Amino acid sequence: MNKNVIFNLPVKDLEKSKAFFAALGFGFNPDFSNEQAACVVVLEGSIYAMLTTETFFKSLINKPVVQAREANEVVICLSCESREEVDSLIAKATAAGARIPHPPEDNGFMYDQGFEDLDGHLWNLVWMAPKG
Repeated sequence: MNKNVIFNLPVKDLEKSKAFFAALGFGFNPDFSNEQAACVVVLEGSIYAMLTTETFFKSLINKPVVQAREANEVVICLSCESREEVDSLIAKATAAGARIPHPPEDNGFMYDQGFEDLDGHLWNLVWMAPKG
């Protein structure tokens, strides 16, 4: 059975959020994008982030929308192929307007750092040493 991971994130300004993720090097699937949502391709064929306007996001749920700058329910963690990739994505995120909540953590076998996107959603980038 083929499974994809698709997560929805409410955003205040869809165009600014699209520009932010494009600056990090992510592509978009136009077949699942419109004026209310944009489908970010995190990993082709398996992982996608749907950036949705808050109005559209509210139509999908029957609870208040968490304001990610005030509270968080989830941290999105992406694995990277190297420490350099972590640092490169953090630099791109910073240049595109992200907030960096903490310095990099280097545990030798694991290296990570996170950023908050324009709406305050937390993204963590992690590299783990291959076993061997």
